[in-house]
Amino acid sequence: MSRVAVLKGGRSLERQVSLASGARVEDALERLGHEVVGIDVGGDLFTALHDCAPDVAFIAMHGPGGEDGTVQELLEVLGIPYTGSGVSASARCADKVLAKHALRDAGLPTPDWVAFTDTAFRDLGAGQALDAIEQRLDFPLVVKPVGQGSAIGIKFARSAQEVPAAILAAFSYDPKVMIERFVAGRELAAGVLSGRAGGAQALPIVEAIARDRDFYDFTARYDIGRTRFACPADLDAALAARVQEVALAAYELLGCYGFARVDMILAADGPQILELNTIPGLTGTSTLPQAADAAGIDFDELVGRTVELALTRARSTV
Repeated sequence: MSRVAVLKGGRSLERQVSLASGARVEDALERLGHEVVGIDVGGDLFTALHDCAPDVAFIAMHGPGGEDGTVQELLEVLGIPYTGSGVSASARCADKVLAKHALRDAGLPTPDWVAFTDTAFRDLGAGQALDAIEQRLDFPLVVKPVGQGSAIGIKFARSAQEVPAAILAAFSYDPKVMIERFVAGRELAAGVLSGRAGGAQALPIVEAIARDRDFYDFTARYDIGRTRFACPADLDAALAARVQEVALAAYELLGCYGFARVDMILAADGPQILELNTIPGLTGTSTLPQAADAAGIDFDELVGRTVELALTRARSTV
């Protein structure tokens, strides 16, 4: 068995979700017989890793600092194998705009959008282009901070009067904001796992049906009872296969590894990719563990397989 450092917490707005994911992972690793060292990530991370000398790090961090390639790069410098996607894929997927450009360039479906930095609004007069943006995308619009996850900071603008406040709110979370065309449809989560022998496996699709809310927001994701999950989602075989095909294509295009969750809207004309999460939640309400369980992979096996893949990748690069 291995000594596994579970990296959790950190300073992102998803800290509490990360702590919950990390605690659940630690329990699974202990049941599997690993020596577990939990690390609440902060300014002493280098020292903590040096002191515990892990065989592998399990990254259970969400949001900036943990999911964007930052901690992955540090682990590579230290020569510590780690779970999940590498630096490049993590950085691309964490930036919703970079990911959407890659998806669109490859012909994969994603809602139309525009994006600006706070500098563009402040120094280049981008705010004067709002009328043209609204005409291009039409209402309602979805306004998102580019580098946040778990639906943090997302606002709907149903009219031109609501756009400035939504943009201002999004800028309070991130210096880059995306204005995206709203697509009506069903909220789907398509999990993907890397295979032990190469390739990747699309898991059964999960549909999130929020109760008493307009959309699947942060509260709906993590407050037990706020959302009903259907796994597998009620889709005919051909449509389910199409959703899984799109998820696999996005996973491979962006170079993901280990596991990921592809969030989509099932619109009238088919699935539309919203974003990819390279370190999806592993809490009791998270969709990736639900999907794995539906595929016959319980949580302990999911965690153990993820560690095994990290060690396999490290051996292959020696």
